[in-house]
Amino acid sequence: MHRRFYELDLSDEFRRELRETLAEMIHPVEANVFLARSGCDTCSDTLALMKAIEEEAPVKEGRKLFKLNVYWREDPSAAEAFKREKVDRVPTVSFIDGYARWTGIPAGEEIRALVEVIMRISERESGLEETTKQELRKLKGKVHVEVIVTPSCPYCPYAVLLSHMFAYEAYVGGNPVIISEAVEAYENTDIADKYGVMSVPSIAINGQLVFVGVPYEEDFINYVKAAAEGKLKIRGPIEAGEAEGL
Repeated sequence: MHRRFYELDLSDEFRRELRETLAEMIHPVEANVFLARSGCDTCSDTLALMKAIEEEAPVKEGRKLFKLNVYWREDPSAAEAFKREKVDRVPTVSFIDGYARWTGIPAGEEIRALVEVIMRISERESGLEETTKQELRKLKGKVHVEVIVTPSCPYCPYAVLLSHMFAYEAYVGGNPVIISEAVEAYENTDIADKYGVMSVPSIAINGQLVFVGVPYEEDFINYVKAAAEGKLKIRGPIEAGEAEGL
């Protein structure tokens, strides 16, 4: 059972803290959750977590500010949604039409990133530098960022948040060319093994491992730009701040 690598806390205290944080939401946020009824040890916990967020979200003018759409792989009516967002692994939790997502349960430390992403989308403010925002709106090529994480890693949420906000800014800037994907390593060992991940967060861009640790925004945008232009060439990943061994 996958419970060995995370503990899902949906206690009254957790819900109270969640409710207090979400109370600051301004605009509606929508999330899509892709699940399977069999062959997925973490799907039920992922659904429980996301439903807790939905339940604790505030109501504004008679409308919940957080909307959850649930798609089951076994349901034929969900096939189009899986195809539209190019989801082939469950559980997947996605925002902004799948351009910012978690592949695997966003549990443990990742809950911090999950809630912060919701808040920033709701506030319509990524927190990125203005120069970064301008660069993201000018990108020409496609960029796929994979941030390899584990639930126990205290640094991973910072890397995920940075990557997801890059995707968000490109998206709201009318230039949706970045897919930011937080990949839970224990549920997706083939992806972690593909990049030889020994520490998290590890960040791959367009299939190349480029950072181990949390990168600075100015370094990250340079690599994203290079990837978009097909010029990403590295000799090895950069040690970029804090990281935790697997």
